[in-house]
Amino acid sequence: MSTQKPIKLTGSRARPLTGLARVAGDKSISHRSVMLGAVAVGRTQVEGLLEGDDVLATAAACRLLGARVEQLGPGRWQIDGVGLGGLAAPDQVLDMGNSGTAARLLLGLLATHELSATMTGDASLVKRPMGRVIEPLSRMGAKFTARDGNKLPLTIEGAVLPVPLVYELPVASAQVKSAVLLAGLNAPGATSVIEREPTRDHTERMLGHFGADMRVEDIGNGKLQATVVGRPELIAPKDPIRVPADPSSAAFPCVAALLIEGSEIKLPDVGTNPRRTGLYETLREMGADLRFENEREEGGEPVADLVVRASELKAVDVPASRAPSMIDEYPILAVAAACARGTTTMRGLAELRVKESDRLAMIANGLAACGVRVESGDDWLSITGDGRPPAGGTTVATAFDHRIAMSFLVLGQVSAQPIAVDDAAAIATSFPDFVALMNRLGGSIS
Repeated sequence: MSTQKPIKLTGSRARPLTGLARVAGDKSISHRSVMLGAVAVGRTQVEGLLEGDDVLATAAACRLLGARVEQLGPGRWQIDGVGLGGLAAPDQVLDMGNSGTAARLLLGLLATHELSATMTGDASLVKRPMGRVIEPLSRMGAKFTARDGNKLPLTIEGAVLPVPLVYELPVASAQVKSAVLLAGLNAPGATSVIEREPTRDHTERMLGHFGADMRVEDIGNGKLQATVVGRPELIAPKDPIRVPADPSSAAFPCVAALLIEGSEIKLPDVGTNPRRTGLYETLREMGADLRFENEREEGGEPVADLVVRASELKAVDVPASRAPSMIDEYPILAVAAACARGTTTMRGLAELRVKESDRLAMIANGLAACGVRVESGDDWLSITGDGRPPAGGTTVATAFDHRIAMSFLVLGQVSAQPIAVDDAAAIATSFPDFVALMNRLGGSIS
């Protein structure tokens, strides 16, 4: 929950969505471009940076650590880095707001710098577990003082003599993988992370873009090993980093267009990293009319223009193996499933229990309140639809979770009766332009 005044919004039956709109910049890439720019030599320029609260918290933290981070115009930023090993102890607490990604990745970066820093977050973030990064970073020499349960606020003492590490992830997590690789930057020798199933690889791609000695190898038995050689000189890229439109944010207007009869929209410059496109693969299996046009690469990341037309959807089974490529998209997929014909079952969802909220519970409770038949377990969700939107006509609790809020505002635009959310303030953390963009396309959120 947030300490600021709740913002109640309502999604109501909308006319067909039409037109072109660029969604917010990719949050994952925005975080990483600021952090790596802060420890690079030279000036990193970024275009299309997400200016949501989460990324602004990362920018503020990097300023306190000694980097110069400036906004030049809408989406245009520059970062004058201090060089690897040059971060300075901050003179105040690092407030990471609502961002678990920013907190965990920055802990990795700080773990091998000889400094002390205290980190906190908002009322939601301080409930989220940090033990999954504390464990490997402690093995590299960092020391932590944290609340019970390894939660924020915590103080990190960076390693005086960092130790490189070979670490096999116990559960799939791009955040833990990235934290260890970022710690490895300022440790001697090679630091490796082994994963049993692929997670998003933005850190590996961007490290290569900054000149790090970074490699990823298939080591057999379905495992990948990502290795970074420590103590490189990271160099600011000559050309600006162009942040693609966030595929997780694009999911909301995409699903809305699929569900609202007569809709056809185009979302340009969407990131199509194959480790982020599980939702779109699933929607195609459900019968969605969507395609990627003008496929290309920018700044080491694949991008394309997403074209979406209204479609009749059918239920599918979503395998657990797909979860790492769409972990943030299950709330909006659940909305699509509620309007599809048949029973959609999603497995491998345990990670949703420790997001901004217990997302699995929030999805199930919200859909049930809207008149949808739903069942759930520890790591699975089953949603039965009859090919028509549900009744709606309720107010859904969000627990200050941006993706829960946006998902039910989308559902309200097709349900028989409007759907309100009790607090939409968290939307500003990842997609500040969400309401305006949806309404420009023909949506009805107020």
